[in-house]
Amino acid sequence: MPDTPDFLTRLAQNEADLRAAQTLRYQVFVKELGADGPLVDHAEGLEKDAFDPFYDHLLLIDRAGDVERVVGVYRLLRSDQAARAGRFYSEGEFDLSPLKQSGRRLLELGRSCLHPDYRGGTAMLHLWAALADYIADHQIDVLFGVASFHGTDAQALAHPLSNLHHTHLAPSDLRTRVLPGAHAQPLALLAREDVDRKRAMLETPQLIKAYLRLGGYVGDGAFIDRDFNTTDVCLILDAAKVNDKQAALFARGRGT
Repeated sequence: MPDTPDFLTRLAQNEADLRAAQTLRYQVFVKELGADGPLVDHAEGLEKDAFDPFYDHLLLIDRAGDVERVVGVYRLLRSDQAARAGRFYSEGEFDLSPLKQSGRRLLELGRSCLHPDYRGGTAMLHLWAALADYIADHQIDVLFGVASFHGTDAQALAHPLSNLHHTHLAPSDLRTRVLPGAHAQPLALLAREDVDRKRAMLETPQLIKAYLRLGGYVGDGAFIDRDFNTTDVCLILDAAKVNDKQAALFARGRGT
């Protein structure tokens, strides 16, 4: 990474942009985290699926080097785009009926990742500032999407999963539920009094903690995704519940 990155954020505009996003996703999700899927292209090094053509792909680009590099991505799907795709991606894992019946403008977030060299700095803030612009432009009311813990051993994740259930469960009018079946996993593996809160927070991924700090909730239950080598929760963020300070942070850069 250059000493001083020169960041630019924009939506993917063409096939080359999409391939750059899929290349970064392959590096992070497949090579780093061990994911796989029916449309993953190992020969070309592309992590892709059938939903990609319907999404907007938000790119974080570093222009500081000799060649522009896509170093961060977010995948965004509004309700009108989901109608063309046939469903939201998350509907393969969770019952989204409370969200879809709410009458609110929905935006599904997914495939968020950063190049390893850009983690721990300001890169994610730049992505979130661009996301805030997108939310304002499309008058979004509720954000949601699958967020993941690495690995598929739910018992090893008992403390963070139980903590999410006991302290961050979504209100009933927004509470999604994991689809029944072999992949479904209850979150409340431990009673509230048995959860080691410090351990739970240490074992919770940074992105999930960031959403919780913004007032986010989780749906009921987790989905064990063995293809992607993850344990997934459905994160929900009601924009109306974000306090003034958090809203200012989330909308940082609006209008610049």
